[in-house]
This record gives sequence, structure tokens and C-alpha cells, in this order.
Amino acid sequence: MEQYKFILSGGGTGGHIYPAIAIANELKSRFPNCKILFVGAKDKMEMQKVPQAGYDIKGLSIAGLQRKITLQNAMFPFKLLSSLVKSFGIVQQFKPDVVIGTGGFASGAVLKVASILGIATVIQEQNSYPGITNKLLSKKANKICVAYENLEQFFPKDKMILTGNPVRQDLISVDGKRNEAIDYFKLDANKKTILILGGSLGARRINQLIAKEIDWLLSQNVQIIWQCGKLYFEDYKPFSGKENVQILSFIDRMDLVYAAADIVISRSGASSVSELAIVGKPVIFIPSPNVAEDHQTKNAQAIVNKQGAILLKESQLDSEFKFVFESLLNDKAKQEDLSKNIKQLALPNATKDIVDEIIKLVESQKS
Repeated sequence: MEQYKFILSGGGTGGHIYPAIAIANELKSRFPNCKILFVGAKDKMEMQKVPQAGYDIKGLSIAGLQRKITLQNAMFPFKLLSSLVKSFGIVQQFKPDVVIGTGGFASGAVLKVASILGIATVIQEQNSYPGITNKLLSKKANKICVAYENLEQFFPKDKMILTGNPVRQDLISVDGKRNEAIDYFKLDANKKTILILGGSLGARRINQLIAKEIDWLLSQNVQIIWQCGKLYFEDYKPFSGKENVQILSFIDRMDLVYAAADIVISRSGASSVSELAIVGKPVIFIPSPNVAEDHQTKNAQAIVNKQGAILLKESQLDSEFKFVFESLLNDKAKQEDLSKNIKQLALPNATKDIVDEIIKLVESQKS
């Protein structure tokens, strides 16, 4: 069997890293002899998470543009040029059959270099509203795997395939894990469990909201698993002294935490939306307004339009959160409707379908 080589590039947040790792795992399961190299941004979480998953990674000195004038923005052109030069070296030395980008600071440089060198590229676009980098790269990409319909205004239609976003395979069947989850998190089986998710880095406004309303929430006879993110863990750790509250910087067993959850309050990054569709949990999305093109609001709105979730903007939290949460908590029929509707939007075979497209591309290059 021929030994294929793949470069995967994506990172900055878990939403870009975990899809890339899921794709790598599927490639490895189909081609045990293949060689896989990751390229990420130095000092970002991929430099730890990728080696933990068993893969080699090279780091580029690249970061995104800030929204205000900063020294970092002044340095951006130099860092971009440096990253392009280093990417040339990495790609030429490794000689991949295909380069796959899942978004994040580093993937733009690597995909650009691959296309210049005539190497096949695949973009995995996770959001309902693509960022400018992927829009530009799409002109030269061979395949674009998307998670939402109606993206023809952004990408060439003949290159697009609706696959969904890769998710961890252990999320496909969480329904039978509730008892294990209750034991694992030491929960009370007679109380509703509220799961708060702020993404891998944390969500400042959601953390502020929960801290402010924690006593009121607990008065609703619930227990709380609160993933506050590594940036905020020290600030909110004292709340773990309260009965029925668990504060976590990061959750290793997402399958079990979803199995335990009755209602989820979450940001609406692409991976979170895809995971919540797979597990089919009633969710209140609170999108981050501090992201490119306001894509989290657009991700959440795409689910709300299909009656699969509730959306609250940060500007609505002070006036509407308590009413919306209490109404959902006390309305079992509403919970069941949201759960059923969001689950109908799930694309559980995304990882397999993306790898199918990668393999078709490899084989077409060889023929």
C-alpha cells in the first residue's frame, strides 16, 4: 500500500484543533502507514493538544489581527511573511499529498503555500459565515467541506460538499451513559444538571452572568457544571465551595458531561453547535460578539431558524436571562422539542465524509 502524507493545519482554539485531530484519527485508521504532520501557531493550545493526541506539530510565529491599533498589529505583516517562508520550508520538506486546513491563525499561511506549490488543498469551513481568509483561499482550493447550507455566495459551488463538522466519536452515543456520568461527576440523580460552556478559553460575559445569578440558579433546585475556561479559572474557582456547583477550567470527558446535562448554556462556536446537535440537548446559545463577521450569532441563528435552540445576545442577558431560563427549565415539552429539532440538524458522519473527499482527491492526483 502506498504511504500517503497529510499536513493538517488549524488551531488557536479547540474549535479548530479538535476537528483537525478527528480528521487525522480517521485518516490513520484507514491508512495506518500514512504520515501526518500538524502545523499550528506557536504559543497556542494546539502545541500541547496535538502531541497529546499522538501527532507531530510544527509551530509558526503568527497571530491574528487585533480590532484596535496595537504593536501586535504593526508586527503582523512581518509575522505573516515569516510564517509564509517557514511554511514553504515545512511543505517542501514533508512533501504532502494533500494539505487540510480547519481554520485558525496558521492554516491560512500553510494552505496558501500548498496552493502555490501545486499541492492539493482541502478547506474545512466550520461556520455558517466564512472568514475572509477562507474566502480568499477557496479560489485555489480543490475541495471545500462545509457544515451549513447556502454558502454559494462565498464559495465556488462546484467545490463545495456539505459534510458537517467533525466531532469526537465518543459523542455519537451519549444517551446510554447517564448513570456513568452521574457517578463520574458525583451528581445528584434527582436534580436537573445545568451545563455552562464557554469554549476552551472561556467566555467572560457568560462567567459574569453565572457568577451574578448563581444563588438564583441554585434556588431553582438544579446542580451546575460550570466550564469557565483556563483564562478565568482562578477568578471563579472560589464558587466551587458552593453546594451543587462544580467549576472546571476544561472538560476532558465531554461525552459524560453531555450525558449528564439536562440544559446547556453555551457559546455558539462551530464545534460547540455541531456537538450539541449530535447529543441533542436543549440549549440557550449566548454568542460571542467579539468574533470575525459576528459568525457565532449567525451559527446560532441557523439553528434557531429550525426551532432547535434559544438565542440570547449578550445585550439581552440582564433583562431577559432569568425569564428565558426559568421558562425553559419548567417546560418539559419545550425541552423535548428543542432536543428533537436540533438533533435533526446533526451530521454524525462528518469526519468519515470529509476523509472520503480527501481520499478521492489523493487518488485523482495519482491517476
